Amino acid sequence: MQRIIKNNEVIDETWHLLPKDATLDGISNCDDLIVPLALWRDHAHALKARDGGLGVWLDADEEAEEIGGDVEHFQVIALNFPAFTDGRNYSNARLLRDRYGYKGELRAIGDVLRDQLFYLHRCGFDAYALRADKDPYEALESLKDFSVTYQAATDEPLPLFRRR
Repeated sequence: MQRIIKNNEVIDETWHLLPKDATLDGISNCDDLIVPLALWRDHAHALKARDGGLGVWLDADEEAEEIGGDVEHFQVIALNFPAFTDGRNYSNARLLRDRYGYKGELRAIGDVLRDQLFYLHRCGFDAYALRADKDPYEALESLKDFSVTYQAATDEPLPLFRRR
């Protein structure tokens, strides 16, 4: 079982992340699912009618605006980082939190490494599914890498000079 970081602690993963080509066939009514955006777009009504928890995941080439009006339906929104160097979903995270008011779990998935966690947190992420070869306990420490931030962000809306 995969372990993830959520709300500053390492926990067992309980959600099922469906692949990009998933269909409604064989989906359990009770499981907690994180579905790809295409499945949500095509079958939103059926997915909302299920008994299990519902989440959606966006790839780096998909925009937060596509689910901006639907965020209240999701317990989890996962944003995929296909490569460590691909930062597009940092922007999607800020939009989901700051523009669309998403309050649920915002999870980073894909090629997620220790070095990213502090900055992901600044953009509004509160859960991290690290790359399979990385230790979540070691990565958890990176959330304390810096004690002071200068710029405003989702986690601290005031820049340092306004906090004094």
